[in-house]
Amino acid sequence: MPATIPAIVFIGGGPRTAGVLERISANRPEVFAGPLQIHVVEPHVPGSGRIWRYDQDPGLLLNSMAADITMFTDESVDCAGPAAPGPGLAEWAAGVLDASIIDVPDFPQPLWDQLRALTGTTFPTRQLQSQYLEWFFRRASRSLGRSVTVHRTTALGITPRAGGGYGVELGNGRSLHADIVVTALGHTHSRPDAASAGFTDFAARHGGFHAAPSYTTDVDYSPIAAGQDVIVAGMGLAFVDLLALLMEGRGGRFQETGDGGLRYLPSGREPRLWAGSRRGVPYHSKISAALRGLAPGPLRFFTADAVNSLLDAHGELDFRQHIWPLIAKEAGYCYYRELLTGSPESAAMEWEEFAARYAEMDWCSGGRTELVAAAVPDPGLHLDLERLDRPFDGVQFAGHQELQDAVAGYIETDLSLRDSPDHPETLALFLALLHIYMEVGRVVPAERLNAKSQQVIHGWWHGFFSFVDSGPPPHRLRQMLALHRAGLLQFLGPDLEVSTDETSGTFRAASRQSGVSVSAKALIEARLPSTSVARSLNPVLASLHGSGLGSEQQLLTSDGIHSTGKLLVSATHQLVDSHGAAQPTLFGVGPGTSGWGAGAFARPYTNAAPFRENDAAARSVLAAARDVACASVPVPSEPATTEPATTEPAPSEPAGVGNN
Repeated sequence: MPATIPAIVFIGGGPRTAGVLERISANRPEVFAGPLQIHVVEPHVPGSGRIWRYDQDPGLLLNSMAADITMFTDESVDCAGPAAPGPGLAEWAAGVLDASIIDVPDFPQPLWDQLRALTGTTFPTRQLQSQYLEWFFRRASRSLGRSVTVHRTTALGITPRAGGGYGVELGNGRSLHADIVVTALGHTHSRPDAASAGFTDFAARHGGFHAAPSYTTDVDYSPIAAGQDVIVAGMGLAFVDLLALLMEGRGGRFQETGDGGLRYLPSGREPRLWAGSRRGVPYHSKISAALRGLAPGPLRFFTADAVNSLLDAHGELDFRQHIWPLIAKEAGYCYYRELLTGSPESAAMEWEEFAARYAEMDWCSGGRTELVAAAVPDPGLHLDLERLDRPFDGVQFAGHQELQDAVAGYIETDLSLRDSPDHPETLALFLALLHIYMEVGRVVPAERLNAKSQQVIHGWWHGFFSFVDSGPPPHRLRQMLALHRAGLLQFLGPDLEVSTDETSGTFRAASRQSGVSVSAKALIEARLPSTSVARSLNPVLASLHGSGLGSEQQLLTSDGIHSTGKLLVSATHQLVDSHGAAQPTLFGVGPGTSGWGAGAFARPYTNAAPFRENDAAARSVLAAARDVACASVPVPSEPATTEPATTEPAPSEPAGVGNN
């Protein structure tokens, strides 16, 4: 290739890379319209990648409805590049069925059945989602002409070259020349922390089983025997997946009962699970209600103007002191607007009066509490965000059965509030938190937050949002209750503590609040591994850290230096090296970076943060490509080392599924 044609290498070919490729295509006319050579290094099928690959248990579902999934940057997205509307998952499925979309593989029959059954309110399988993501990748690649070459192998490392640019070493023994490198690695594996490593060693010495934090479907659970007691630490989405794999995945099935409930019919191959977590309860169910009151409008309290006023007054912001009261007030406003206008029978005050008085009050004021009590007579309908976050905080249970009844009752209450048409105020809260979550990275400058607050945002705030807004489909919670009634799922309670007993060779789990404890030979830590560049098992991240080309984000707080574990990137997505310098031709995007991040796909028409980030990253990459093309000193370039791998079937793919 001529030296003036920039070579861009994407390491990782999942949905985040697909989104940036689409944005590169959309922004080329304005930023850099010259020729490009783009390489995508991805061992799995590009578009879906490892996390969303087809080769997963068919019982695993998304926790979003089909109507809430798109990869397209629509006109709601506040970005510099042009909008490029396209079909979300539900519209894509309809297009495949009516043959208006034909550039898809010859699907196996089970996928055709899923396509025909899909509606906007369906929670689709990950297998079906994989095909939408792969189709989007192929579409984005075609929009770039013949510029994109896919290498179905693993990237092993990045090395600066004396003549300029980088060498990207591949697992197939070859290497690529790159003028620009974009890491888009998604969720990666890390070496276990000290506690998990100790559990693994303990299990090995005593003939037990331990699953360290991992993507649930990547773990081999076959050593767990039928009827075996298993301690499960974590009750989030990984826990929901675990139930699917160890229950229905082992041949059991759910049967509807005459009263509308569920009964679990075991196969006899299931283990018995003992589950607990920090909160002691599962994530909140997704919501099936529809709004009945005033339509949501723009945010009123958590706004750029409000944040700028705080910056003018304080210089450096604290999340808990300055940002959270605005977020809570905004969430409360949306919640009570729907409650008072959509369910007026629950109100003792007109919305206009409530809204005017509410606007003048701080969230933490006693006046706000008194106003709510006057407007909403039923205290059970008052929004208590602290109780929502920690539902059993301060509760002491009298023993095993009281705890079981409390957790089961909590799940039943959650379903009655969120999976019925009677409480649309829960949807209003959901939508408000989603809008706020997408706005935080836009209106709050990370560099103006104190270090402790950045920890809070990446830790507590993300966890709280996920707990309330990123829960499972409601039928998964009904299944959880059926498994509990069948005796295959017992609850351990909040603030779970796990230890080991060398004498018995068993793990021990206990909750001080419940007094419940159990010993078992098997322990599953049901969560994704913590992000850690320094402990990463991904060879590229290890290479970046070892060479100093990349670094972990470090935060200096009053009690010392803390690492978020994330790959440090600048505001323009450039990697920051070990000396604190942003690298002009090395970029990073995705959940493992210090950018705000918010998934790879999103709801349509929500000004989604990942689409804003994709657009900004694409423009930064194109600007760097423009600089490379304009450079006067030629550098040696290498021919493409493989044929476009989108024609190569992956060994693990079923017949008829993959890229055309």
